[in-house]
Amino acid sequence: MELPRRTRGDELLKPGELLSLRQRLQNLSRRHDLTTVIACAFDWRTRMLPFIYADTHMAPAGVRSIGAAMLDAGFDKTRIVLQQWNRNFRPSQMRLDGRIPDLFMVSSMQIHSAECEAMIRDACRIDPAHRPLIIAGGPKTIYEPWGVFSADPLDPWGADIAVTGEEHVLLSLLEVLLSIRADNESVRTTFMRVRNSGILDSIPGLVYARTDREGVAEELVDTGIQRLLGDLDELPHPVLGYRLLEPPSRMATLGARALPADQVRKYSPIGSLVLTLGCKFACHYCPIPAYNQRQYRGKSGQRIAAEMARLYREYGLRHFFGADDNFFNDQQRTLEIVDTLASSEIDGVRIRRKIRWGTEVTIHDTLQMKDHLREVRNAGVRALWLGVEDMTAALIKKGQSVDRTREAFHLLQERGICPMPMMMHHDSQPLYTPGKPYGLLNQARLLRKAGAVSLQVLMMTPATGSKSYEDAFRSGLVYESVAGRRVEQHMLDANYVVASEHKQPWKKQLNILAAYLYFYNPLRLAVALVWPNSRLYLADAGMQVIGMWGLVQTFRRTLGWAMRLMRGPIKRATKVPASRIPMRSADGEVSSHALPGTPQAGLVQLNVESSAGTHADVLSE
Repeated sequence: MELPRRTRGDELLKPGELLSLRQRLQNLSRRHDLTTVIACAFDWRTRMLPFIYADTHMAPAGVRSIGAAMLDAGFDKTRIVLQQWNRNFRPSQMRLDGRIPDLFMVSSMQIHSAECEAMIRDACRIDPAHRPLIIAGGPKTIYEPWGVFSADPLDPWGADIAVTGEEHVLLSLLEVLLSIRADNESVRTTFMRVRNSGILDSIPGLVYARTDREGVAEELVDTGIQRLLGDLDELPHPVLGYRLLEPPSRMATLGARALPADQVRKYSPIGSLVLTLGCKFACHYCPIPAYNQRQYRGKSGQRIAAEMARLYREYGLRHFFGADDNFFNDQQRTLEIVDTLASSEIDGVRIRRKIRWGTEVTIHDTLQMKDHLREVRNAGVRALWLGVEDMTAALIKKGQSVDRTREAFHLLQERGICPMPMMMHHDSQPLYTPGKPYGLLNQARLLRKAGAVSLQVLMMTPATGSKSYEDAFRSGLVYESVAGRRVEQHMLDANYVVASEHKQPWKKQLNILAAYLYFYNPLRLAVALVWPNSRLYLADAGMQVIGMWGLVQTFRRTLGWAMRLMRGPIKRATKVPASRIPMRSADGEVSSHALPGTPQAGLVQLNVESSAGTHADVLSE
């Protein structure tokens, strides 16, 4: 089920609103000596194609942006812990500036939910008198905020509050709490004091528990869908987040200092940057348009150039990945960015000679930009991940076809840009079709001949927040267990066949492995080195090495699942995995984040007007 849309015209923050909030917090932070630990959950069972290497060599933009916002606000005693670098980290043992942190934030994707829960559970082992305020965020809580709370009296644990939005929501929460925090009072005590007062209800993008028992949620209050930041230039500079990274370690505790600047490039040679957000397409399997409220947001070319230049100077970062939904979505905005980057310099040298970067686009928009691809390369772009999905458009139509895909790939190759196709395998697609470009291997071969440097093949899997999510469960498409093994959260990355109507779903699992093996193998590596067929041969060879390494891990992790699919039995889910905890909106209506089947809270409604007035009075004081 897609996230509901706010009232038209009320989807975005007012221009300058985040800048004003940042200034207010900078003034407020002088009275509060806070320590903060921000943890990025990571489940090591997800290490396989197509994400291997980037998953551990690119510090995620999400936690870095939160860290940057905290540092920008004046909270310099902040540390970012990446579980992919600090596998043994235990929140119960963390100390920063010699004390238990005031705030503990956990960010997680759905596939890393098990580790997210484990960290929250461990943090809850800290004595309540000294426990930090536990805040959960990231994609997991945006779509399934109930997943970080417990309703079981025999198993009390859980976050204190879930943030279902971006930086502005978190900073607004902190502003309210710190505005009414008493001297020598812990932030968590402040939160518990005001939790049931309704003061937080005027901040869209929060979910918190109302309860009389420690760690047990009796109902969840949802303050609604966040307002989005329209001008991403208002965000704090990403360079700040890199100053807070915890050095890689096998220890359960934190190091005395953050990762030195001269070590950042060693552990995170790829820098992830948010450039634009939003997509014009409305694919039934994708939650992106609804999350963005059908808006397209971005940074200016001048801001992007400044970010890349500063990250290069301070950390030596030369390679970047643009965390875009569809960079070519708006041609005018795209040209403004690439023209600015193409003319920008770093220490008197054109930026394209210092910086290499890539991002995501579509076939349709690439062809719309075909007359401008030279400028795109001059801006430093060296790789584009293209959402091909299915070349014959049998799965979804986004302006792609066999001929159009070939044309787009050839154009990119001619301009020295690596085409990196992203494919989706589905029930009706066979492994091979003689004489027709429909089979998975047929398409992998066509893409390779057209100049593809890498290949991503994922199984069509229902995504939370998408149009087709609810129907996939109600129709019995989704598996609950296979051969006695339950489908776990880490298996929802589309590498595993966990939703299919195919009579022999094990073939679908083996088809993915076959496609990868066809594309990544020692013979292709040798060909790339000995008989290069384009100027991209070094990138081609490098991707073959990474691909073969990742393929070994993919075989190791998914081949056993294929055997289970072959052996059976398969038990199918019969209902949407909704919250078991009652949920309601701040005014007592249906929660914006509740899926069908969620129990409806039946408590007395709060006086919203009174709550909003209290909030305004607090901030004015």
